[in-house]
Parts: sequence; structure tokens; C-alpha cells
Amino acid sequence: MSPAGIAEASFAGRNLWADQVFLARGASGRVRGRALKIRCDGLVLSAFPAPDQRRNVHLKTLTLKGFKSFASSTTLHFEPGVTCVVGPNGSGKSNVVDALAWVMGEQGAKSLRGGKMEDVIFSGTSGRAPLGRAEVQLTIDNSDGALPIEYTEVTISRTLFRNGGSEYAINGEQCRLLDVQELLSDSGIGREMHVIVGQGQLDSILQATPEDRRGFIEEAAGVLKHRKRKEKALRKLDAMGANLTRLTDLTNELRRQLKPLGRQAEVARRAVVIQSDVRDARLRLMADDLTVLRNLLAAEVADETALRERQAKAEAVLAEMRTQEAEAEAAVLQEAPHLVDAQETWFGLSGLRERFHGLVQLATERVRNLQPEAQEEATGRDPEQIDAEARLLREQEFELSREVEAAREVLAAAEARRLDAEQALILEEQRVTAADRAAADRREGLAKLRGQVDAVRSRTQTRSGEIERLTASIAEAKERGEHAQGEFHAIEIQVAGLNQGEVGLDQEYELALAALQRADSAVEQLRTAESVGERERAAFAARLDALELGLSRKDAASVLVASTHRVPGVLGPLAGLLQIDHGAQAAVAAALGDVADAVVVRGVDAAVQSVVLLKEQDAGRAALVLADGAGAGPAPVGAPPVGSWLRASVRCEDNLRAVVDRLLMNCVLVSDVRTAADSQRRHPDLVFVTEAGDIFAAGVVHGGSADTQSLLEVQAAHDQTARDLVVATHDLERARFDLVAARNAQGTASDFAEGALNRLHESDARMAAVAEQLGQLGQAARSAHAEAERLTLARTAAEAAHELDQQNLSTMETRLAGAEIEPADDPAGDKREIFAGQAAGARQDEVDARLALRTGEERVGAVGVRAEQLERAAGAERQARVNAIARRERRALELVTAQAILAASRIALTRIEGSVAQAGRDRTAVERAKAERDQLLTKLRSSIRELAGELDLLKDSVHRDEIARAEQRLRIEQLEEKALEDFGVEGDVLIAEYGPLQLVPPSPAVPGDEVPADAPEPQPYPYLRLEQEKRLKMAERELNILGKINPLALEEFSAMEERHTFLSEQLEDLKKSRDDLLDIIKEVDARVEQVFTEAYLEVEREFVGVFARLFPG
Repeated sequence: MSPAGIAEASFAGRNLWADQVFLARGASGRVRGRALKIRCDGLVLSAFPAPDQRRNVHLKTLTLKGFKSFASSTTLHFEPGVTCVVGPNGSGKSNVVDALAWVMGEQGAKSLRGGKMEDVIFSGTSGRAPLGRAEVQLTIDNSDGALPIEYTEVTISRTLFRNGGSEYAINGEQCRLLDVQELLSDSGIGREMHVIVGQGQLDSILQATPEDRRGFIEEAAGVLKHRKRKEKALRKLDAMGANLTRLTDLTNELRRQLKPLGRQAEVARRAVVIQSDVRDARLRLMADDLTVLRNLLAAEVADETALRERQAKAEAVLAEMRTQEAEAEAAVLQEAPHLVDAQETWFGLSGLRERFHGLVQLATERVRNLQPEAQEEATGRDPEQIDAEARLLREQEFELSREVEAAREVLAAAEARRLDAEQALILEEQRVTAADRAAADRREGLAKLRGQVDAVRSRTQTRSGEIERLTASIAEAKERGEHAQGEFHAIEIQVAGLNQGEVGLDQEYELALAALQRADSAVEQLRTAESVGERERAAFAARLDALELGLSRKDAASVLVASTHRVPGVLGPLAGLLQIDHGAQAAVAAALGDVADAVVVRGVDAAVQSVVLLKEQDAGRAALVLADGAGAGPAPVGAPPVGSWLRASVRCEDNLRAVVDRLLMNCVLVSDVRTAADSQRRHPDLVFVTEAGDIFAAGVVHGGSADTQSLLEVQAAHDQTARDLVVATHDLERARFDLVAARNAQGTASDFAEGALNRLHESDARMAAVAEQLGQLGQAARSAHAEAERLTLARTAAEAAHELDQQNLSTMETRLAGAEIEPADDPAGDKREIFAGQAAGARQDEVDARLALRTGEERVGAVGVRAEQLERAAGAERQARVNAIARRERRALELVTAQAILAASRIALTRIEGSVAQAGRDRTAVERAKAERDQLLTKLRSSIRELAGELDLLKDSVHRDEIARAEQRLRIEQLEEKALEDFGVEGDVLIAEYGPLQLVPPSPAVPGDEVPADAPEPQPYPYLRLEQEKRLKMAERELNILGKINPLALEEFSAMEERHTFLSEQLEDLKKSRDDLLDIIKEVDARVEQVFTEAYLEVEREFVGVFARLFPG
């Protein structure tokens, strides 16, 4: 072992381990299992005192898992003596010391020779992957109890995860870093209280200054632990000083605030007694109010029951009347078809009567026109005479025909001579040409000529076959065309019949369409009338509802009108009992003033009952008009100076006449303001009222624009609207009835038009089919004729080509025959000029003969045409005479027919007249019955409306009562909620404990008031509302005299007093704690001095022996 290692072991063994770990170079060892265990046999280096002199901490095992170079689990076992770990550079010797420092809580990465704490985890090699955590376990022998824990062995473990998490454990139990530090610090070792002399530190220890040596000695002696405890005590002492100062200030401040708060508490005690009186008085007054409201609510509930009974009876009557109305409406609906049938029957018979009227007139006119006339005179020529002239012309035509035949024979002879001459000329020319050609042919060669002859012969045969084929095709095409033409003509006859039927269908459809358009127009007009009537009826109904809403006011008058069951003398509002002329409503309302909204009662007694009822219900004030006529003044005599008396525009019952005359006495109705003003100047004793409601009286004028209508105007508008609604409803029902009939007629017309249209469409379909068939046949016929013409042209061309080929063949055969025979010399020479002269003469003779024949034929034709005309004229004259006889016979027959139709029409017309009269009577009876039912239905509806109005009034009364009761209940609930919120007392408890029937306890004595000793004990007394109100006012006045009161003064004073006492006690405790801390600091200083002195002496004693051993000589 090197000297450096011995020095390190000697120095480090002072207070750290019994078996020191060394890092040495050059030694060798052996591996046992997976644990590296190296021992220096025979060498015992121990500079420690004997075990009986001090307590030592022995390390037993060190286990490394994933820590730096220890990838696998490695366990180091430490045994008594000096343990050396040797090995080459980089083998991980220093990692063992780093593991010891790390497991005991080292937090500095640089102290562990790394850049960051995660560097202690095995980072992997080329053949092994990196690990995710590093774990070190250190087992310490604690059999001597050096560590303050009840175990003979203590295992400290530390685990670091690569994600940064860290775990500490003591004997397998999770703990904190602070727990490990505290455990080790008490034994003199730990993160800051142990000494590890590592590589390169021996030189710094040997060359340390006195201050550094003192630090080493203090660390080895464990002075740092005591010094930290002293610093902790000083910090506590400083913090205690600040708390002591703050606590002293708080105690002084509380002592200063206690005096004014005590005075406020005294005032609050007096206020509590007075407030108890206020609370008791308010509760008793509130209980009284609640009792009164509940009694009123019970009375109103009884009134509601009576109103609901009346409402139920009215609803039952209304339901019965509505049932009758429904039955009447059902009867009207059932009779409506009968009325429609009667009307249709009458209209049909009336139309039939008109038709027979027209038929009688037409038959009469036909009879008059068909009366026998004078014998028609023959105005034409005699047919026999015409026939004679025709026979003469026919004889003349025969003679001329014979002459024409003779001329035709002459022409034939001339043509024969011309042909002979031309033939002779042609033969001569052919002979000469043949001779010329023969000579040429002989020069060209007979072989070539024979080939041409064969070619022409073959072409001639081909042409013959083509002509035969074309002839057959032409015959077939003509046959197809004739067949298609025949079918075309047959279908044309069918189309003619369809066209006649189409005309009838068109007329039928046009008539049906016109009838449907008339029916649609009638339905549309009636539908428009129904819509207009419906809108008018809805508008009148809405206006009536609005006016009824305006009439139903929520005031004292409405209360009286709704309380007729309690005050039988109430007749109703004055506005509903007056009938005012149109245009005078505003004037009457202005003249009556507030009385216009008054309620009419029957006598003074009813008026008294009404006033009492209004006061009981606190419903307000109302004007009352007495309907007994008492106190009415005399009516003015004569006409007014201008306008008319206003009372003349008012109509009412007799019992109101006197009071109305009295109210409107001396009131004159005028048209405008100017007239009223001028008339008032001349007659100051009269009151002039304009139609707009402006009043001019002596010294007083009321006028201007009115914001709202008066009750009289609203009532008049309501009555007029009700009448308009009845008229609109009647018109609407009439329009609906007519609309039903019009819709039936529209349906009939629509069905007829639809049938006619369907028949027309069917006819159009048939016509389209026939037209398509005609088109196909016409196309087939045209195609066949075109094909025949084309084939004919082709055949003509083929025949011409065939004829040309025949001529060529004959010529070439002649040429071939002449070429084969040697020609002899022609002694005759050329005779073409002679033959040409003969041919020209023959042509002239033919022309002359042809002109003579043409002249004769024209004369024959003219005579024949004239004869034919005469023959047709004779036939026409004979046919005209035959037609005249047939016409006379037909007129006679038509006359008989017309007379028979006239007689039958007159008989039918007489019978139809009777049927029309009977249908008219039936229609009148049905209409009369319908009118009676409509009248009954109108009466029922009027009664239903009146009853519904009465029921609505009852419902409104019930509704108003319900609202009033709801308001009453709301007031009760509000009062109960107020009692509960303000005083925490429920309603029933309030009445039971503080009700009017409960005795009032005497008020308690106020603190500070002097009460005589011989004063009698106050006794409870009965409840009187006035006394309790006085009691409440007096208590409130006393509270006002006390001024502003702090309701929390008592609690705050008590709490502040308790807090002052508590703080005073805490202040004394802090002072005692400060003295204790000062004593502890003194004891720590003495202990540090003692420990350091002992350690210094021990080091001094051991230094001599260790230094001599390390450096002998």
C-alpha cells in the first residue's frame, strides 16, 4: 500500500469509519462471485483508539445497481480492518467513494465528478443498453447504537430515475432526504458532517493553513452540528423578537380601543331593551294586521262561492242554448240541399220552358214558310228542242269525221311516200358508206372486225336481260303504288267521317268549357264575397271585443255593477241605459261630465248600500244616479234660439227621463265653437254644447281635444258595432249558402267539361293514328311511283342503248360480211342526189296533208263540244224539273212535321208552365222555411250573445275577485314573509303569541334606570292598537335619542377583551421562550467549546504517533 494511502487512512479514521476505504494503484486482488472483495492479508493499519474509548460506526455492505460503471448489481462487503480497492485507471475505484457520498445525500453533481445528476445512471456501452435508474444501498452496523434508531443494522438506499425522480428509504421504508441527513448527523457523519479524503486532497490537507486545520478539526469533532443548531436558535430568536414587538404593539392598541368600545357597549345594552319593546310592539301590530287580512279573505271566499254558483248556472243555460243553436244550424244545413234542389228544379224547368217557347216560335215560323206556293213556271228551254239541235250537230260532226278520215288516208299515203324516199336515200347512203368502210375494213383486217362484232353481240344480249329485269321491277312497283293508293283513298273516306265527328266534339267541349268558366267565375266571386264578409265580421268582432274591454273598467263603478247580488238596486252603468242620436255622443258626454260614467241605482236606499259597499271594499269613489225621478226640474218650453235642445237627442227609460232632463236642462246642441260663443253672449242663461264636446256657459268654457272617448261614446260605438256584426254575419252566411250551390254547379260543369275533353282527346288520338297511317301509305305510294318512274327511265335508257347496240351489231355484221366478200366495181355510181330530191318532195306533200288533217280534226272537235254542251243542258233541264217536283213533295212533308211539332210543343209548354208554377211554389215554401229557421237561429244567437255577455261579466267579476283575493293572499304572504324575515316568526305563531287576544307583557327595565325598591311588579294588560302604536312611537323616539348605535358593540367589546387577555398571556409566554433560547445558546457555546477542546487535544495526541509512523526518521 502506498504511503499516500496510509496517510489518508490514518487521517480519515478519526471519526468516520472503523474500516476505511482506500483507492490505491498497483495492487492486485481476486473476485468472489459478483462482489469485488479485495483484502490486504497480514497488514493491519489502524490508528483508532480502543473500542472502549469511543463509539464507532461500522460499514457492512455497499450495493450498487446501475450506478455509473456498475451496470449489474454489485455488492461490496466491508470487514474489520483496512479495506483497499485497487485496480487500473478507469476501472471504477473512485465510483465506490462517489456511491458512498451519493447514498448519504450528496446533492452536488460536481462533487460526484459529473455535469448533472443524471450522469450517475449507467449510460450504456456498445454491447449493453443504458439503464433507466441508479440505486445504491449502504448497510451500517448499529449494534452499539451509534445511530439514533432501534435497529442493529441500518440500510440506507437512494434511487434516481432518468426522468428526474428520486427516492430515499431507511430499512425499506420510504423517507425524505431530510430524514437521512438527520439520522446521520446525530452520529457525526452525513452529507456535511463526514470526511472523505479523495484523490488529490492529501496535498491540500498537508499544506492546509491553521484556519483550514481548525475547520478539519471542527468537522471531525462534530462542531458543525452544534453550530447549525446555534444558528437555528438565533434565527428563531430573531423571529421571536419581531413577533414580540408586534405582539406588544397589538396589546397596546387593544388597550386603547377598549375604552370607547365599552361606552358603545353600554349604549347598546340600553338599546337592546328598547329594541325589545319595539320588536314586541311591531309584532303585535303585525299580528293584528294579519288577523284582519285573514278575516277579510274568508269573507271574500264566501262571496266567490256565490258568484261561481251564478256562473255555473249561466254556463249551463248557455250550453243548452248552444246545443239548440247547433241543432238549428244542423237543420239549416240539412234543408240547404232541399233549397238547392228546389232552386235547381225551378231554374231547370224555367230553362226548359224558355226552350219550348223558342221551339213553338220556330215551329210556327217553319209552318208559315212551308205553306204551299204558286206553281213554279218553267223558265228554261225545251229539252226536246235542245236535243234536236244536238242531233244536227252530231250529223255535222259525222260528215266532218268522214272528211277527216279521208285526209288521214292522204296523210298516210304521203308519209309512206316520204318513208320510201327517205329509206331509198338511206340505203343509198349506207351502200356508199358500206363500200367505203369495206375498203377500210379490209385494210384493218377481218380479225379485229370479228372481235368487235362479238363484243357488240354480247353487250346486246346483256342489254336484253337488263330490259326484262327492269320491266318486271316496273310492274311490281306499279302494283305496290296502286295498292297503297287504294288503301289511301279508303282511309281518306274514314277521315272525312272523323272530321265531321271532330267538329261536333269541338263544339261540345267549347260549350262545356264556357259553362265551366262561368261556374268558376261565380265561385270566385262568391269566394271573394265570403272572404270579404269574413274579414268584415272578424273586424266587427274584434272592434266589439275592444269596445267591450273599454267598457269593462277596473274602478268603483265596475265593482258596483259586479255586486248586483249584494246591492239589488244597482241597474247598471248610465251609458248602457241611454240611447243617443248619432253625432251627439261627444256633446252629451261633455254635458254630463263625470255623471257620464255614473252607475244607475233604484232609489236612495240602493245608493246608501252602494256607498257602504265601496267603503267596505275600499274600492274608491263612484257617481250614482237615482232612477226615481225625484228632484227633476221643469223642461224648457219652446225651441232654443239656435240649434236644438240636447236632451232631445237622448232616449231612455221613463224612470230615468226626469233625472236626464234635469242633468241636461238648459243645454243646447250647436254645430261649432263660433256659434256657441256668439249664442252664449246673447243668452247667458243657457249652456251651449258643440258636437265636438266644447261647452260654453256663463263665465265657464270647457273645450279642446279629448285624449280618450267618453263612456257614452264607447257605449254608442259598441251598440253600432254589434248591429254591424249581426248584418255582416247574415251576409256571410248568405254568401256561404250561395257558395255551396255555386260549387255544386262548378263540380257538374267540371265533370261535363272533363268528359268532353276526354272524348276530344280520344278523337284526336284516333285522328293522329289515321293521319300517321295516311302519311305512311302516301309515302309508300310516292315511293312506289318514284321507283316506277326511275325504273322506267332506266328501262328507256336501256332500250335506247339496246337499240343502238342492235344497230351497231347489224352494221358491223354487214361490214363483216362485206369485208369477207371481195367487192366488185359499182357501175351505177353515186345516186344520192336523186334520192334526196325525191325525199324532199315527199316531205312537202306530207306537211300539206298533215295541215289538212289538223284543220278537219279541229272542226270535228268544235262541233262535238257544242253537241255535248247541248246534250248536258237538255239533261240538266230535265233534272231541274224532276228536282222541283221532289222539292214540292219534301216541303209538303216538312209542313206536316212542323205542324205536328208545333202542336206537341204547345201541349208540352202548357204542362211545363204548370210544373214551373209548382216548382216556384215549392221553392218559395223552402225559402220561407229557411228564412224562419234563419230568424230562429238569429234569435238564438242573439240570446247566446246576451247570455255570453252576462257570463263574461260574471267571469270578469270572478276574475276580479280572484285577483283581489290573490292580492289579499299576496299581502298576507308578504306580511308573513316580513314577520319571518324581520323577526323569524311564522304567521300562525305570530297570531298565537302576539295576536289581539293575547295579553301584552310589561316592558323590562332599562339598564341604568333607577327603580324604587317598593315599586309594584308590572302586570300584563289587554291589547289595544292605539296603546301599542303609542308604545312603538315612544320606543322609536328613545332609540332616536340614543343616536347611532353599534349593534355589535357588546360582542365586539367582549371579543376584544378576551383577545386582549389572550395576547397578554402570549406576550408573557414569548418572553419566557426568549429567555429559554438564550440559555440554550449559552449551553451550545459551552458544549462547542468543550467538544472542540477535546477534539483538539485528541488530534494533538494522535498526530505525533501517526506522523512518526508515516514519516519515520
